[in-house]
Amino acid sequence: MMAITVHYLDYAATAPVLPEVREAMLPYLTDRWGNPSSIYAVGREARKGIDDAREQVAFAIGASPEEIVFTGSGTEADNLAIKGAAWANDGRHVLLPRIEHHAVVDSAEWLGHAGFEIEFLPVDETGLVAAGDVAERIRSDTVLVCVMAVNNEIGTVEPVADIAAACRERGVLFFTDAVQALGKIPVDVKVWGCDLAAFSAHKIGGPKGTGALYVRRGVKLEPHTHGGGQERGRRSGTENPAGTVGFGTAAELVTHELETQSPRWAALRDRLWDGVRDRIGDVRLNGHAQQRVPHNLNISIKGVVGEDVLLMLDAQGICASTGSACQSGSVEPSYVLSACGVPKGWAQGALRITVGRESTDADIDAVLDALPPIVERLRGFSKRSR
Repeated sequence: MMAITVHYLDYAATAPVLPEVREAMLPYLTDRWGNPSSIYAVGREARKGIDDAREQVAFAIGASPEEIVFTGSGTEADNLAIKGAAWANDGRHVLLPRIEHHAVVDSAEWLGHAGFEIEFLPVDETGLVAAGDVAERIRSDTVLVCVMAVNNEIGTVEPVADIAAACRERGVLFFTDAVQALGKIPVDVKVWGCDLAAFSAHKIGGPKGTGALYVRRGVKLEPHTHGGGQERGRRSGTENPAGTVGFGTAAELVTHELETQSPRWAALRDRLWDGVRDRIGDVRLNGHAQQRVPHNLNISIKGVVGEDVLLMLDAQGICASTGSACQSGSVEPSYVLSACGVPKGWAQGALRITVGRESTDADIDAVLDALPPIVERLRGFSKRSR
């Protein structure tokens, strides 16, 4: 029996660990295994690895090393930013759009159960948040505004610098979930003007279980994990040297490669979209046509269910998704597409394909060969079942 060639096209869900990252991490899983808080040599070696990684991540996002807090995931960074800022600062009103990642929406709604008032910002049909809408809704008791830098499902790039400026003018903290931005678009937290920003290692070829939160110098943040006082008291718990070293290495690599990789990804994405439109009728693009990350294509195919398409693609070795991997298995249409006003019939047929460092023309060809007959077959089933 011949093995099926795997075409991995779900880089927004996770990226394979880069060879350079594995090599950098290995010593911290073997010889440099000490507790970073210990003062003897093996502990100091682990500490140096973390310190170096902190500098690498800080450089990649335009921050200072002391403004980086390492966490166990992007989700933890979201929780720490939202709950920590709300607890530590005056105000009871939090603003965010419904298209945020569930780690952000659920954290905000948790605050709602604790007595905060949560207000959802509108988005247009492409998923864009207008800075003017943010400015109009900021109140005297607004404590935090949250708008992600890049939407994880539809790939729309938000005007975070404009939104941050509107918040700064009114003395309100601004947090951006930048998990899908690092390594895909230029990231500079100082240019953006944000107060807090979350990142995740495994989205850029680093290890899973490692994240980071940028906390602008001077921003008050209440920790939600207490114990040994690690990470300047903001995130207690014995650090993960191997994970942070891997994160730092990945951040340095993807930042260095962005200028060359970005146009290559965009060319693959555009060739796929052109090919799909040529071969399949009744398809639409989700998200902003221009203001989007270069590696993301999110489309809706009328008359099919996205999960059915994925299963049939998987049988041919093609890995894609319908949206956020954190929501896989849900039978409901994407809440992101629903918030953008996409009709249910279209939203149910959503498909997200995201390319990355190892993606090739052969991967795109595989999708273009497999997808049209799959759609034709599923549409045929649908007609016969009516």
